[in-house]
Amino acid sequence: MLLSLPTTVSALQECLAQGAVPVGGATLVWAAWQRDGFPERAVSLRKVPEATVVGREELGAAVLLHQVDDRVPEVLRRAAGSVGTGAVRRTATVGGNIVGSTLRCLLPAALVLDARAHVLAADRAYETDLAELVTKRPLLLALRWRAPLTSGYRKLPGDAGGPPPFVVAAAVHADGDGGRLLRVAVRDGYEVIAESTDCAGSAGTGAGTGNAAGTGRRDVLDTLRRTPLGDLPATGWEAVRDQVTETLADAAPGRAG
Repeated sequence: MLLSLPTTVSALQECLAQGAVPVGGATLVWAAWQRDGFPERAVSLRKVPEATVVGREELGAAVLLHQVDDRVPEVLRRAAGSVGTGAVRRTATVGGNIVGSTLRCLLPAALVLDARAHVLAADRAYETDLAELVTKRPLLLALRWRAPLTSGYRKLPGDAGGPPPFVVAAAVHADGDGGRLLRVAVRDGYEVIAESTDCAGSAGTGAGTGNAAGTGRRDVLDTLRRTPLGDLPATGWEAVRDQVTETLADAAPGRAG
């Protein structure tokens, strides 16, 4: 197998046009290649700058999971840190997890960040939404988003050999009118559910607003309970409730940022 290591997007496109198979950490395809045979040509994104960036509002597809650090929002960092073992995180990539894996451990985190996918087609690079990314599976270069005010993530314990562990991600964003928007996403088995709601009154804005803030948080939870999130099993809803409560508290004045 001939492995190409292009350093620009245009050189990457040339490799793809010549039939090279894109490969990241190869954690998902190695066994199949050993069984069915290796491709004649492969191409890695690990030297393409657009695919290796790590920043406050972007993350490259070729970044290894163990390299996802506190430069990105907490929700994405914690999601990456919860994937598999240390050995897996040292070889698996962001792109492989979101596009190639059926578990898509990073997808709930990307959804609550309202991330956009920077992808590569045969003739151009363009941005698309996460729905197209996971259904049509174009070649992912990077994820991009607007930094949230605060975010959080939790993963419930799972049983070895059982279904994927339940995860919940949440993030609070400022909107253009001075309000706040809460985004929540869960992975329940292999299904991912995402919802959002206004949360402007959930944190309080000054002295004497503690009771109002508590009422606002209850209103947010009541709203979410009327969405498909409310149909989750009891343990799943409890995880949503706890994570939302924690994230909204972190978004209170003086704590967000």
